[in-house]
Amino acid sequence: MRRLIPLLGLILALPLGAQQHDPAMHQKHMAAASQSSVAGDARQLVNFPAQMKAHTLANMRDHMLALQEIQTALASSDYDRAAEVAETRLGMTALTAHGAHESSKFMPKGMQDAGSAMHRSASRFATIAKDASVTGEIKPAVGALAEVMGACVSCHTGYRLQ
Repeated sequence: MRRLIPLLGLILALPLGAQQHDPAMHQKHMAAASQSSVAGDARQLVNFPAQMKAHTLANMRDHMLALQEIQTALASSDYDRAAEVAETRLGMTALTAHGAHESSKFMPKGMQDAGSAMHRSASRFATIAKDASVTGEIKPAVGALAEVMGACVSCHTGYRLQ
């Protein structure tokens, strides 16, 4: 436990510290975001029926909430809870509950692939988080959670619902 707290503090502090010490990088990201909104959004538009779009966006908001709950559980060393949330809300188990089969009919292949990658990586994270409850090693779980987030970022960078 004593090894875990400094490691978690380091993980949480590094990104913030990097942003605070590099205002030029922050400006660069803000300029790119501003330019994107002025020049138009280059992401591929994906046409969903209105009801399916609302359903899909609600699922994505729940995914964000699940990620927050996972991080909260990791921060309090409740690895089993992190695993449970990951599997039931994001993992392969969640596909049926979220109606993934129905929404995937409207997605281009790349978007389907990104979604599948997110669900698979969430299930992998759940297994690794359970291991952390036995070993006390959080680093593999944090890395696995980064893979889940990477799949989210990949999809949201390339696609937007219309």
